[in-house]
Formats: sequence, C-alpha cells, structure tokens
Amino acid sequence: MSLIVKIGKTGKRILKKYILPPPQVNLSFTRRIERVKTGRRICAMTFDDGPMDMPASPDNFGGRSLTDVLLDTLEEFGAHGTFDVVGDTSENYPDKAGKPGSAAWGGVRYDHYPDFKHDDRGGALHNDVLIRRIIDGGHQLTSHGYRHIIFGRKSVVYGDREFLGSVDAALYDLERLHALMEEKYGYTLKFHRPPHYVDIIGDGFTSYDVLDRLGYQYLAASFDGAGWLPSTLKDPGEALEAEVRAMVEPMERALERDPNFFCGQIIFQKDGYNMARRTPVAFALRRQLELLKKYGYTVVTVDELIEESPFADMGSDDPLCAKMCGLARTAPVAYSDNTLRLSAPMKTGELAMLLAPMSEAMDLRWAAIRSAHKRLHPYCGAMEWCKKAGLIPPDADPASPVASLPAGFFEPVRAYTRREVYGAYKQE
Repeated sequence: MSLIVKIGKTGKRILKKYILPPPQVNLSFTRRIERVKTGRRICAMTFDDGPMDMPASPDNFGGRSLTDVLLDTLEEFGAHGTFDVVGDTSENYPDKAGKPGSAAWGGVRYDHYPDFKHDDRGGALHNDVLIRRIIDGGHQLTSHGYRHIIFGRKSVVYGDREFLGSVDAALYDLERLHALMEEKYGYTLKFHRPPHYVDIIGDGFTSYDVLDRLGYQYLAASFDGAGWLPSTLKDPGEALEAEVRAMVEPMERALERDPNFFCGQIIFQKDGYNMARRTPVAFALRRQLELLKKYGYTVVTVDELIEESPFADMGSDDPLCAKMCGLARTAPVAYSDNTLRLSAPMKTGELAMLLAPMSEAMDLRWAAIRSAHKRLHPYCGAMEWCKKAGLIPPDADPASPVASLPAGFFEPVRAYTRREVYGAYKQE
C-alpha cells in the first residue's frame, strides 16, 4: 500500500505541474501558507498528529515519549518547532485496525493516535505535561482537529473513511480543540491543517469557510520531511535506516543545489508512528538539524516565520509591505495561495472584498450557500453588500477589471493595478 501512496503522490505532482490547468485562486480571508518570501536563512518545522506519550520505535531513548525526544532534539539545537496537535481520537470507535504498512494502519474508519487502542496515550486531552512543555519551551501549537476526522470524502486512498460532511460538523470539531486549549492553557490557536488536506466538505462549503469563521490561517507545508512513509525492506534495522535516509538525503541534495533552498519554507514532520509503526523522525531529526545548522539556518515557529513576512510573493523590504500587513488584518487582500500578485489589474470582485466589512460579507455568503445548497462564487457576499451600499454598479461582474473607484475611499491613482489601488486605499 505504501508503494501505491508513493505512486499516487508522484502522479498527482506530475498532473498538477504538467497536465492540469493551474488551480484557480481567489482573494480569501484564509490563506494557505506553505512558505513566505525572505532572503534570510530561516525556516519552520511542523510536527503532525501528536502529542504522543509512547516511546520511539525502536526505543533507543530509555522509554522517553516520542514528543519528549523531539523536543529534546529541537532544544539542543536552539530550534523552535510547531506542533500541529489533535485533541483526542478515543471517540473514533467502533473501528478495526487496518493492514500494517497501509494508509489505514491505525484504523479503517477513523484515525487513532498514537495507535489503535492506545488513544489515551496521544492528543492534547491526555497529555497535559507534554502540552505544557511545548508551550513553556517557546514552541508553537496549531490545530489538526479534535478527532482528526477528514472533512469530506476522499475516495482514492480513504474510501472507507467516515467523514464529517458538513460545515457545522467541521466547525464544531475545531471549536472543541480551540476551547480546550484556551480554557486549560490560556493558549489561542491561530492555524489549522485539515486532516489529510481534505478541503471539499460536500455541502457547498470548504475548509476555507471553516477557518474563516475561526479567524485561522491554513497551515500547509512546502517540503515533506517524509517520516510517515515506511520502507519496503524486510529487515527492521535496514528498513529504519532506509527511512532515516529518505528523510535526510533529499534535504541534503536540495541544500547542495541551492544553499538558500529552505529560506522561508515550512517543513512537514510527524510526531507519531509511520505506517510501519516505526519513528524514523526520532533518529533523522538530529541529522536534519545538523544540516540546516551547517548551512546557517535557524528553525523558528510558524508565527515567527510569518512575522518575517506573511506573504509568498512580498518580502518585508517592499515599501508596501507594512500597509498590506495592516490591511490583511481586516480584509482579504491576498489570494488563497498566499500571494498578492500586485502587478495584476484589480478586479471588481477584489475591490468588493476590500470594501465590504468582513463579518457581513461572510454572513451573506454563508446564507446564500445554505439557501442554494451548492458552492457559490467566493466574492458573492462582498458583491451583494457593495451593491446594496452603492459602491459598485448593480450589474457589476466580479471578474471585470476596475475602471473607477468609489469616492472618498482612495487617493488618486495612476493605474488600476492591485498595487496602485491598495496603495491609494485610505486605511481607517
């Protein structure tokens, strides 16, 4: 099964790069953050599915929990990690364990962390000491869902999986983890990574709508640390070493080709077993951090990376950066892929997204989707609000280029590019 997953992932990359048209992006309250633009040698590492209060496998660390081993290693290098935690998977029964080495190794209907029938050894609900150590060590916590249930159907790999299937169910799941972290630790989550990156919910909404409501950003990654895939070698020792090499060698090759390769990148890691119930990350992380240190990198939290520059195509040295950062707090000025594309012409729908109050535009859009029972244009709420306010014509098309700006909101502009319009906008 692991070979099927590998082939599927490779095929998907080829399709996206060479065959399929580029994915359509729109301005979005929620931005999918994979990397940011910076010339500094800083990057972030995210660790999914923990915390895990079970030992590494094989256990060469005196019985210490895997999460403790990862924290020990990070702190030895002065690195700060981002731990993308679940709440509790013990409610995900009845279920049965899948075939070892398959994508369903931890459960056929649901995921179970850290392992099947060992749910009480994982998740934030059961691991107060580990959560407090993460916080006290200056690391970051992000959301991976309370029960780690996929939002919608994913037929190819997870065809037997139960899924949430509605925006309300997805919102409830994330709110449970958000409330747990605030009430128990006074910690406010700001990022979420959807389980298995399933975005289409199936009731007209997507993961972006859920994150909009919570004020989260979408935590993605630009480099796969590869610690989740098992080797097909039969000897356990040889298999582990092959898995460790698979985590280290791609990083080494990338840095040899381009020492600045990881500038601003987010690296995906796993705080848990791979599909063969081994933990190569416990052994490879040190070698990865040694490589990054050799090339002068500092590993920071995602929050710290965002402080450097929140966008994928604008660095902090751009004269407009401070203003765009300010605008992004109250309006969707970046696209869903976290780009600004400031040289492009401003479209009418984009102007509406700037002018309409965020909460009112969101409410109007949600009401329209619930009424239509299908996906609608992401700008429909903002367009409706601006038409009612007389800021754009009643027959305006969201895709049409802006030819004039409403009086009182802008300084004079020389052209209607996105850079010029945002630069001329009068911030309150």
